[in-house]
Amino acid sequence: MNRRSFFYASGAAAVAFNSGALDRVKAAASSTQGRSAGQIARDEDFWREIRHAFTIDRTIINLNNGGVSPTPRVVQQSMDRYLRMTNMAPIHYMWKILDPQVETVRRQLAADFGCDTEEIAITRNASEALEICQLGIDLKDGDEVLTTNQDYGRMLTTWRQRERREEIVLKTISFPTPPPSLDDLASRIERAITPRTKVIMICHITNRTDQIFPVKKICQIGRARGIEVIVDGAHSYAHFPFKQADLDCDYFATSLHKWLLAPIGTGFLYVRKNKIPKLWPLMAAPEPLTNDIRKFERIGTHPAANRVAISEAMIFHQGIGVERKAARLRYLRERWAHRLEHLPGARTLTSYDPEQSCGIGLLSVDGMDPAKLVGRLWEKNRILVVAITLPNEYSGIRITPNVYTTLEEVDTFCESVEAAVKDKV
Repeated sequence: MNRRSFFYASGAAAVAFNSGALDRVKAAASSTQGRSAGQIARDEDFWREIRHAFTIDRTIINLNNGGVSPTPRVVQQSMDRYLRMTNMAPIHYMWKILDPQVETVRRQLAADFGCDTEEIAITRNASEALEICQLGIDLKDGDEVLTTNQDYGRMLTTWRQRERREEIVLKTISFPTPPPSLDDLASRIERAITPRTKVIMICHITNRTDQIFPVKKICQIGRARGIEVIVDGAHSYAHFPFKQADLDCDYFATSLHKWLLAPIGTGFLYVRKNKIPKLWPLMAAPEPLTNDIRKFERIGTHPAANRVAISEAMIFHQGIGVERKAARLRYLRERWAHRLEHLPGARTLTSYDPEQSCGIGLLSVDGMDPAKLVGRLWEKNRILVVAITLPNEYSGIRITPNVYTTLEEVDTFCESVEAAVKDKV
């Protein structure tokens, strides 16, 4: 059964609408010819077309897209078709029809990331992909793992469990928010390396303050010393433009339900081909798959619909253009940050340097409890943000708009924070 036959078999009445939705995105993109991404970032007519592609609750101002983002309507309907098709006879349609189509998704992701198709494993999220690396690299008693204290909590938990179980050593380093430069970050990592360091794990961009790391430099530092470097790209892929060659990494993991706007429960793991044989899968795979990237996908029965629908998310993403997306996200962040940083005691703990940040921002206000501010914004204004705290270093609220966010929503958020500061929460 080919793609066209599938649409008819699943009773897909929404196909025509999906085509129309993508046509609107393409038409909006075609109107941008000859203009820079920065100019388009301020073109509300362009972004109005993008907003129409989503089905979201506009009674809520969602500025917490850093956790998981809503998908465009075309992706929702695509996944619905695949689910309904699966349900007709799961053992046939899921395994014999849909599962082979995952290879098309693999090719799309590899082409977009800039790597070999045989280096991409499709996972359920960045955590799963990263834990494949964290638990799959051979380490012994006394070996050191180096990371930062701003890495994602689940990944730190994974290393600490391995530390308890195998007596490896986890070392975490701190860095200023924001740091003085990218070179400063690389130097901090390099200075912390010892003869026992076997693994370095770094965020491409942190989930806390939006800090981008000099990944390529750190990967080269590690490679020159025989140290494995794992890159946590949960928040970077489809957020701003880059390719694998820009990172020169051996391991990279991301979630696709964040900035690619793919179905919830999708991600990918990149492993350089010569590294695949020695990396153990998280769940056991047969020995003949030792050299095959697909050994990391052997997780038992799982839905194919989520994975196949990634294709529609990729088309939507590429229709917007990652350069235009990144410029818009920076524009939205700067709109609220420039306005609120003038409040008494307010600081934006995110660099304005485009090489060091993109769409996420952390706002700190002296004397204000972030959790209480988050509660007030929700109770009074139906605004979703999240409190971020690193004990003894900083605290604040994280703001993550997305391509469907309006300027009015950003301004309402600003007004609400200003009122909270005036009332002292």
